[in-house]
Amino acid sequence: MSSSQGWIERLPMGVRPYLQRGPIAALFLGISSGFPYSMIGATLTTRLAQDGIDKKAVTAFSLAFLAYNLKFLWAPLVDGFRLPLLGRLGQRVSWLVFAGALVMASVVWLGMLDPRSSLTEVAIAAVLVGIAGATYDIVIDAYRIETLRPEQLGVGSGMSQYGWRLGSVIAGSLALYVAARGGWALAYLLCAGLALPALLVGVVLGEPERHIAVSAHRGWRQAWHATIGPLSEFLRRRGAILVLLFVLLHKIGDTLANLTLRLLLNDLGFSNDEIATWDVGLGFFAMLIGIFVGGALYARIGLKRSVLISLVMMGASNLSFALLAAHGHSNALLAFTIGFENFASGIGGVVVVAYLSALCNLAYTATQYALLSAAASVVGRLLTGTTAGALIEQLGYVQFYLLTTAAALPGILLYVFMLRRGLIDQSLGSAGRTGAGVEAGG
Repeated sequence: MSSSQGWIERLPMGVRPYLQRGPIAALFLGISSGFPYSMIGATLTTRLAQDGIDKKAVTAFSLAFLAYNLKFLWAPLVDGFRLPLLGRLGQRVSWLVFAGALVMASVVWLGMLDPRSSLTEVAIAAVLVGIAGATYDIVIDAYRIETLRPEQLGVGSGMSQYGWRLGSVIAGSLALYVAARGGWALAYLLCAGLALPALLVGVVLGEPERHIAVSAHRGWRQAWHATIGPLSEFLRRRGAILVLLFVLLHKIGDTLANLTLRLLLNDLGFSNDEIATWDVGLGFFAMLIGIFVGGALYARIGLKRSVLISLVMMGASNLSFALLAAHGHSNALLAFTIGFENFASGIGGVVVVAYLSALCNLAYTATQYALLSAAASVVGRLLTGTTAGALIEQLGYVQFYLLTTAAALPGILLYVFMLRRGLIDQSLGSAGRTGAGVEAGG
């Protein structure tokens, strides 16, 4: 036993999986995945506001995030298109290098522009950062899934989420700190360096051993195979339609509750200090704990039971929103509500992401994960944007949050049905099956 393995063996069992090569790599990948989102989110909003840009123009920049919702449209390219010259590095590593370089270049360009004199160019650069960041997300997700062994998907998903939040926080705070002293161009230049951790992983680990190279079609045949192949392969699995229905349904209640929380807190008269203390402060640490517990839970009891526990916990957390709404202003109850909800979301985020990862076929990891992750959030966001406000006005907060709890039940019941019919195991892709082989493409 090596000395490094020796000290790891002396650590508690629940900690050891987080120190393996795959999960540590997932942490670095998450850092690089999280920072571009922050650069076109709070950081750019703050910069535009400080430059005196009109509020309508500032909010319009949120359209740059559409790239993240639409990334499944070009995910097949990441799976099936071999990059000229760079392709010698391997399909995943070459795309890591290409997308990472594109992210760094677009972030630096965005930082060099002056919104007061070239707002149109700033908008174009922000959209480019969104497209580059979403493309980086596609290949990072695929690389993570193919690097982790099936039993590591839970811990690896947790480490990836830790990294994502770390990259987002570092980018947001570093940009503001440096901009106040050296200007926005320098701030964006330094933040661009956060793309490097994922590139470092690609250089050190190389092409994932579990990556399956698809047959090398060329021209239109290549494009058709890369686009249709992932969907048709998934739909041929037993229970595929039910799995897709579950993916669409399982987050509706949770999304409705979370995206309306600030409206509830405002109407209950909570101050900004109280919101910052409990919703931002306590919520952040409760989610970090939940992420850790989710990874440990997945490793200890496996995919099927950990996903079921997380679904029940996320559904039950909506009841605490109803309790807070019924009771009224109470810091103690707010702390409990925020703590429970974020703890449950942390667990759910890890094990459900691990489940979506396990559904992927290693030959189409990028495309299938992009499709599944987009489907997981689309219904809840559409309902929140179109009906949540009207439902609150019509029903009141208590009845609304009871309704969101009920909205979580179809996903839970469907999952139980699939579990009892054996469809969870039968619908898994090669990414979630122990001993999945590696095939070489022609």
